[in-house]
Amino acid sequence: MGIVSPGFFGRRRAGNPDLPPGQYLTEDFPVLSAGPTPLVSTDDWSLGVTTETGEVVRWNWAELNALPVERFTVDLHCVTKWSKLGTTWEGVSLDTLLDGVETSAEYALATSYGGYTTNLPLEDLLDGRAWIAVRYEGEPITPEHGGPARLLVPHLYLWKSAKWVRGLRLLDEDQPGFWEGVGYHNYGDPWREQRYWGD
Repeated sequence: MGIVSPGFFGRRRAGNPDLPPGQYLTEDFPVLSAGPTPLVSTDDWSLGVTTETGEVVRWNWAELNALPVERFTVDLHCVTKWSKLGTTWEGVSLDTLLDGVETSAEYALATSYGGYTTNLPLEDLLDGRAWIAVRYEGEPITPEHGGPARLLVPHLYLWKSAKWVRGLRLLDEDQPGFWEGVGYHNYGDPWREQRYWGD
């Protein structure tokens, strides 16, 4: 993977109950990536869920978009300390995608075009807390923001919301992803400032 693009700085606003500790608000949508931006067409894109037994369920772009698509508004919090409030997305809930997938796994490893990975407890992808997003503010998601589709898990720091998502591996044991393997916190709760191992 390449060098991480630099952080961004914005205006701090104290006393906002929607702002986790240590964060500042931005009106922009900064772009930070661990390497080059993959360019994946919707003709070539697919998403696979692989269970701990090796069973694979796969959707192409048309199949994903034929599922119930939800519109939702969430706040985003980056580990580099910026927050963007009230962002509106459209996507398919992980509850919908995992409905009928037989698994006893407790963890998931999200994989991306370009090789990026990030780990999550499976329970953090369920109960209306995670989506495969396909539109941002009414438009297709641009490649620099993870398009054509990205995982969105807004209650955790944004590095857990894998851009250019291509799959989820369901695991019996936790397996750290890219940033977790180089010192980022294994869970990443912005309200507890879980930025790095030891936080």
